[in-house]
This record gives sequence, structure tokens and C-alpha cells, in this order.
Amino acid sequence: MAEYSFDLNPVQHLIADAVGEPGRRTFFIQGRADTELVSLVLEKQEVANLAISVMQLLEDLEEKYPDLTPLAKRKFQSLHAEQPIDPKFRVGQLILGYDEDNDMIWLIAKALVVKESGAIVDPDEEEVPSVRFVATRDQMHRMSEHALEVVSAGRPQCPLCGRPIDREGHFCPRTDGEAVPVIF
Repeated sequence: MAEYSFDLNPVQHLIADAVGEPGRRTFFIQGRADTELVSLVLEKQEVANLAISVMQLLEDLEEKYPDLTPLAKRKFQSLHAEQPIDPKFRVGQLILGYDEDNDMIWLIAKALVVKESGAIVDPDEEEVPSVRFVATRDQMHRMSEHALEVVSAGRPQCPLCGRPIDREGHFCPRTDGEAVPVIF
């Protein structure tokens, strides 16, 4: 078997996005290389963590390699997912790295695989489906900025307990059931 189930090297399109209404959204990462389009499902917090990790990696690279071409500081055009959004798998592990020779960032996503017993397969111990996305620093920067916008566009958080507030309101456990629903 190949090292990766899908090897998108290099990508022409890369996005972390969501579909659906706040509170019921499905988050995903999607990449395309030539005619191969791959979408993977992630949790909202995984998308946020990925975006933050990419931003930190980009900062670290600027410090370590001061001669690198600076990232574009302009506001990027709006990114959009390509259709169809047909996820190959749910992500269980993300690995981020930098190819110094080619000035490219790679992201490896490994599937979350659950055995019949309910045990989760360790992707470092057993072979699981995987995807490698190889992108420029600008592509990763743009993907991360968009991902943070998408994550922050969800439901507001309760200032007391941090839980999301639905359109109908929110019964906050910090009020011990004594207060009316919090609606913002």
C-alpha cells in the first residue's frame, strides 16, 4: 500500500470550513490536487487547534528562517468549499510539518478508526487511512485565517459557564436553576 491513502502534493485548493446552522455544523478540511478532491470531517475544536498550530508554525518559521519570502499581508478573497463535500473519513490525528528544501508545509490527517469492540485504533501502531496535504505557507496562512473566522461564527458562549447559547436561550448551570434562561 502507498504511504498515504491520498497524497495531495501540492494542493491547488485548501480550506477548513463548516456546513450547516450554528449548533449543528459539520466541520471539515478539504483539499484538491488536480482533479482529486478530498474532504475530511473534524470537530470544531480540532479546526480551531489546527488553525492556531499553523499560525504558530508560521511565526516560528519566520523567526528561524528570516530570509523566507514574507507572507502576503493582504486580506484574501473569501474561500469556499468545492462540491461535492463527500468526507473520506473522520480525522483522529493531525500532524503538521515543514519541508525546508521546498518551502512547503505538510499536513497529514489520519483516520479515526474504531474496532468492533469499541476500542480506538492507534494510528501510530496500525495502518489507517491517511491524507497528506502539501501547501505553500500562504495557502496554509489563508486556510488558518478562514478556519478561525468559521469557528468564531458559531453560537455565542455564555459569559458565566462558557457553554454555547442556542437561539432559544440557555439554562446556565452557574445560576443553579434560579434564574431565567440567558439569551444574548
